Amino acid sequence: MIEVKNLTKQFGHHLAVDDISFSADKGEILGFLGPNGAGKSTTMRMITGFFPPTAGTVIIGGSDIQTDSIAARRKIGYLPENAPVYPDMTVSRYLDFCAAIRGFSGADKRQRVGETIERCFLGGVRQQSVSTLSKGYKQRVCFAQSILHDPEYLILDEPTDGLDPNQKHEVRLMIREMSASKVIIFSTHILDEVDTVCNRAIIIAGGKVVADDTPDGLRRRSAFHGSVALTLTGDAIDAAKARLEEMAGVASVSAVAHDGDRCTLRIFPDDPDVPIADRIITAVGDDDGLRIASIFVEQGRLDDVFRDITTG
Repeated sequence: MIEVKNLTKQFGHHLAVDDISFSADKGEILGFLGPNGAGKSTTMRMITGFFPPTAGTVIIGGSDIQTDSIAARRKIGYLPENAPVYPDMTVSRYLDFCAAIRGFSGADKRQRVGETIERCFLGGVRQQSVSTLSKGYKQRVCFAQSILHDPEYLILDEPTDGLDPNQKHEVRLMIREMSASKVIIFSTHILDEVDTVCNRAIIIAGGKVVADDTPDGLRRRSAFHGSVALTLTGDAIDAAKARLEEMAGVASVSAVAHDGDRCTLRIFPDDPDVPIADRIITAVGDDDGLRIASIFVEQGRLDDVFRDITTG
């Protein structure tokens, strides 16, 4: 388990992180979200011991990051922001260097480096200098050093930043595969990534935790959760709209798009957790001259929820 206890960081008069507490267990992939300047990277740096906290502490698998720092850091794999790597080294030499720092030597070190290069799809650039690599490949090299020693705890600061769609897919797959035996915390500003990878998300704003929920739980906070988008074609749309407004369980109906004889209605239920799509189809089907072009039940929009939570 990682336990973050009352973590606070102040730079002069600026309070960057304000009394944050949370824990993460093995098997969890915890997404750390927030707008720019919210305190995400500062929190990550304190969790890994890179920054000393102004107050509070972090316990990594029973080791306090302040009083037992070396033991705590041995258990951590850390991908910092902006992938800092030594540009004059080749990929193979850099990972060999990282493995030596982690205490590996001889055949064990060669095996670790070779397996990590293959796992991170770096075989084609292993003899290239890091300075000649694209941003995406540099990110992959830095990701490789974070998993080289098979750590119990992975702290990843925007691990897919700069990667192309294929590379993002590969990294997300690796994160999911590794999660069964690890605690993984990663920051991101890509909301789709939370849906794709995470089973829990924390949103931070102004240095404080403002939400801690599953992605599905966050979506359910959306004003659109449970609403039905219904697109109709025909001449009796106004009559259908009136009928839907009178239907039991419907709170409101509004027209959100209109183009000739084609109209999209949004129907909001009284209770978002009670399905009404079947009854809507039945009610509309009674009107002559109408055809249902599409019907969609909204699960909720993470971008709307994120905006509402972080801006008030």
